[in-house]
Amino acid sequence: MGSIWLNIMYGIHIIACIGMILFILLHAGRGGGISGLFSGMVDTFDGSGIVEKNLDRITIVFGIVFAVTTIVLFIFL
Repeated sequence: MGSIWLNIMYGIHIIACIGMILFILLHAGRGGGISGLFSGMVDTFDGSGIVEKNLDRITIVFGIVFAVTTIVLFIFL
């Protein structure tokens, strides 16, 4: 029974790792990040602030999930 929960925790941890990598790479750096992709539409739609805030929130959630699963896997392994 314990191995099922451990496998589920491994799966969640891997998803959190991949999600963190992807969403950190989408953040604005010197090149503008995700808002730089829509540079032509930023003048028309002033939604880049909302996009960046949501990107920050999603990255924080993935970071918290990553930290929790790391601690749980450390305790049970």
